[in-house]
Amino acid sequence: MTEIDIEHLSYRIRRGSQDAYAEFKQTWRDNWAIRWICYGFAAFVVLVAILWFFIGRDLPDATALQDYETPLPTVVRGSDGEIVGTYARDRRVQLNFVDFPTPLVNAFLSAEDETFWSHNGVDVTGTANAVIDYARKAGTDERAVGGSTITQQVAKNVLLSDEYSITRKLKEMLVARRIEQTLSKQEILTLYLNEIPLGRRSFGVQAASRAYFGKDVGDLELQEMAFLAILPKAPERYGRKQHEETAVARRNWVLDQMVDNGWAPAEAANEAKAKPLGLTTGAISIRNADAGYYIEEVRRQLLDRFGETAEDGPNSVYAGGLWVRTSLDLELQDAARDALRKGMQRYHGSRGWSGPVATLDASKGDLSSQLASANIGINYQDWRVAVFTSPGAIAFSDGEMGSLTGAPGSLQPGDVIAVRPAGNAWRVAVIPEASGGIVVEDPQTGRILAMQGGWDSRLESFNRATQAQRQPGSTVKPFVYATGLDQGLTPASQVDNSSFCAYQGRQYGQKCIRGGRAGTYTLRFGLENSQNVMTANIANDAGMPNVIKTYERVGIGSYDPYIAFALGAGETTVEKMTNAFSTLANHGLYNEPSVIDYVQDRRGKVIWRADKRECEGCNMAEWDGSAMPRPGPMGRQMMDARTAFQISHILEGVITRGTAKTLRGTGLPLFGKTGTTTGPKDVWFIGGTQQMMVGTYLGFDRPRNMGGYAQGGTIAAPIVKDFITATRDRWRSTPPVAPAGVRMVRVDRRTGGRVFDEWPSNSENAAVIWEAFKPDTEPPRSTLASEIAAQRQELLDLIRRARRAQAELSRPVEPEEPPEDFVEEQGGIY
Repeated sequence: MTEIDIEHLSYRIRRGSQDAYAEFKQTWRDNWAIRWICYGFAAFVVLVAILWFFIGRDLPDATALQDYETPLPTVVRGSDGEIVGTYARDRRVQLNFVDFPTPLVNAFLSAEDETFWSHNGVDVTGTANAVIDYARKAGTDERAVGGSTITQQVAKNVLLSDEYSITRKLKEMLVARRIEQTLSKQEILTLYLNEIPLGRRSFGVQAASRAYFGKDVGDLELQEMAFLAILPKAPERYGRKQHEETAVARRNWVLDQMVDNGWAPAEAANEAKAKPLGLTTGAISIRNADAGYYIEEVRRQLLDRFGETAEDGPNSVYAGGLWVRTSLDLELQDAARDALRKGMQRYHGSRGWSGPVATLDASKGDLSSQLASANIGINYQDWRVAVFTSPGAIAFSDGEMGSLTGAPGSLQPGDVIAVRPAGNAWRVAVIPEASGGIVVEDPQTGRILAMQGGWDSRLESFNRATQAQRQPGSTVKPFVYATGLDQGLTPASQVDNSSFCAYQGRQYGQKCIRGGRAGTYTLRFGLENSQNVMTANIANDAGMPNVIKTYERVGIGSYDPYIAFALGAGETTVEKMTNAFSTLANHGLYNEPSVIDYVQDRRGKVIWRADKRECEGCNMAEWDGSAMPRPGPMGRQMMDARTAFQISHILEGVITRGTAKTLRGTGLPLFGKTGTTTGPKDVWFIGGTQQMMVGTYLGFDRPRNMGGYAQGGTIAAPIVKDFITATRDRWRSTPPVAPAGVRMVRVDRRTGGRVFDEWPSNSENAAVIWEAFKPDTEPPRSTLASEIAAQRQELLDLIRRARRAQAELSRPVEPEEPPEDFVEEQGGIY
């Protein structure tokens, strides 16, 4: 193309554009419709830009719904796999689309969105009706109809808020369009039916089905499905008794809509309309596990490990949908609870009322409603919790009123009390003031099988089994004696019980304490009879730093190396002491006490487990013919296995003839130790077998004297006896198994000397017993020659003494007064 042709083309373009512009100007001046169309289009563009700037730019990403996880509660199971509790602020159950019955889906579509399967997220007709209704109700307190599709409701419930405004509505429409482009219709319906709030703290149709009818969705009848479909409009209204007629009318309307849409036969709908609502009073519990202290301890540990809400991570306690398997044994739990309560009542005796459970503020409104909100309850016989309203009158959490007879004069309005039936009225029920805790553990694994931390967790959440720091008293002595055995002593070693002296500085000098029974006795005698002076001497000789290390290794606690801690002055918990005795039963293998076996996420994958052992070859594709693979033993060796067995063997004597003789008739190979702290302020007993260990204590929450008669053997040990009696079939009567390297030798129980001419008997006070020794530490074997030499020496000594005596008779003897300190020199009177 030539240069002239290019210039000519350029000229023609300029000329054409000028003519077009001139023609447009002429049309703009002469045609008003064109002007308004252009103005409208420009306004629309500006409006869209403004809306996008203020509304659309911060909208949530709909693609997040592809990975959206419904917040689900945590479900807790016992050792048998049955559900024993849940952690939930809302009722939620997640189902897949195939789990929803087709009539239920159609009921919700008839009530909420008939055109769901055909629209693209927004129903134009419904939106127009909503705009008209909004304009009509503008300036009033009445709320306009929403006109939202199911997709829009998903956008609101999952990605947006429930704010009542035009802005939120516009956001909802925009997000709904994005959702339709991201998810399939079935995925949208699944989200909706799992997330929609339906009252009674229920989210989703399955949770609502359980809350209103006590059924799963697959068991619902047609009229029940239609009722659930009316709830999104007014979830807190239709489920109330006073609005029953309105709810029935709305339900029947949904049934008619289902008929009109061809989703239900007219005959079935008419039959359904003739039936009542049939609502239950509340959600039906899956299982009533009275293990509040145990389940709360599980919750505390889960919160520490996984967090509380979804913001803390995908596996949080209240949103992660965890499945938690615990070691809780409900049979043992019930027995432990009952035994502890019985022990508390036995100690309380005929003492009177100890005060209210709690106090409500009468000036803050209805006391019955306050009691319901306080979530205070009791599960014992026919007792109930009530609030004192006026002289002779009480109210319950459900609004029921009652008459109170024989009320203490100190009762004030607002006092929360436990009551029991008394004819047509109620009488104050006395909850013992002294409380305590009990723990049942499997020594081989550290799994806690039962736990009770007081009278009832609904009355008070403080768990005395794990949270109460108390002085253990003499229950720590076995670990002092174990330290002595590790430092060279034997069960037959003679230990001084006359006195223990300690230098207390220049100001106080040396101070001595005397034993209850002066003289020297075997180490076994000192532990069986809980002798303080012998314990102090053993601790001093073995070295208090070594004693403290033993405490630390078995998990009792860490203390300063003072003799007082050898006698139980330090603070610890029932759980720690029970676990320490479990270490003795387990041949010195220490396991961390655990209430959780393992945790699964919502899909069933194990994300945490207490047993960290690996099993080589357990998952092999084919058997290779070798021995069956097994994981190794659990626990860490924290104590010499032989020392642990020696101590547990000695502690059998505590049951047979020592401070816990009340347990003697059980027929079980029990070992254990009582404990009584200074005061006495706390009484303890820890004991059991190699298969099951039980620990308990009793005392006041604010420690004070329990009375001079209070002893571990008379108050705490009977609690364990009651537990054993109730669970006798769960205990093994087989003798304990000794570890390698232990030698059982016949000895004289009093002297520790070796015996050859007599066998141990079943008598409780047998003179000859079997004693456990480490190799080369048993009493030396005597020979016939040495016995003859000893007898010859004894005979010669007798002859010499006789000759001296005869010589003394020949000379006069002056009378002599005994020395003033004769008694002390002879070791005291005993």
